[in-house]
Amino acid sequence: MEQVDEATVAGLYRKYATDLAAVIEQQRAFLADHRQVTPQLDDIEAEITYLLLREYRPATVMELGTFHGWSTTWLLSALRDNGTGRLHSFDKIDNVERNVPAELSAGRWSLVRGDMRTGLSQVPTEVGHLFVDADHGRRFARWYLEHLFPLMPAGIPVSVHDVFHGRRVRVWSEGAEVVAWLRERDVRPFSASRSHSPATFRALNRVRDELGLTGARGTGANPMIFFTLP
Repeated sequence: MEQVDEATVAGLYRKYATDLAAVIEQQRAFLADHRQVTPQLDDIEAEITYLLLREYRPATVMELGTFHGWSTTWLLSALRDNGTGRLHSFDKIDNVERNVPAELSAGRWSLVRGDMRTGLSQVPTEVGHLFVDADHGRRFARWYLEHLFPLMPAGIPVSVHDVFHGRRVRVWSEGAEVVAWLRERDVRPFSASRSHSPATFRALNRVRDELGLTGARGTGANPMIFFTLP
């Protein structure tokens, strides 16, 4: 897969606008029915995640970190709309099991509970998309860059949350480790962060306005980064 860029994402918004609008309404209703859920993904980063899965149709998706299931339901919605694919989620807690609707999970989802650092043997083979939103500490980032990333096929889409909350990454953070790792490999991640990439943030919002997409949460920090694994 080529590196994600603004033009590609804008094109995906237009290509999947009708399906995305339906999922946004679904997710808005999901939040209304699950008051206990604390969503982590903001609107644009959740939508981009959905769009990338729709376009590249991975057979196997790995999610590292579920919390209450907001990202899990976005990922499963894309697989449902593709009509194919399976999600393997990993977390220390199982809050997500109480929240993910059966119509989304049945036949396409499994949850592995426990510390990822002792669970590498359960990582699925031939992962087609890796989604990371777990421990945001520097030490854990160093661990997964060294031990998990080498298990992933080169060329797959990867997304890592909580990287660009400001113009620059926070020092001594997961984001700083990941960005440095990418820089060493001459990979520039894509971001729609309002603080880090304001021009991209504005451009994608213009596309969303044109398509009548208002978002499921109404939040716009979007600190996630997207890149193709070198």
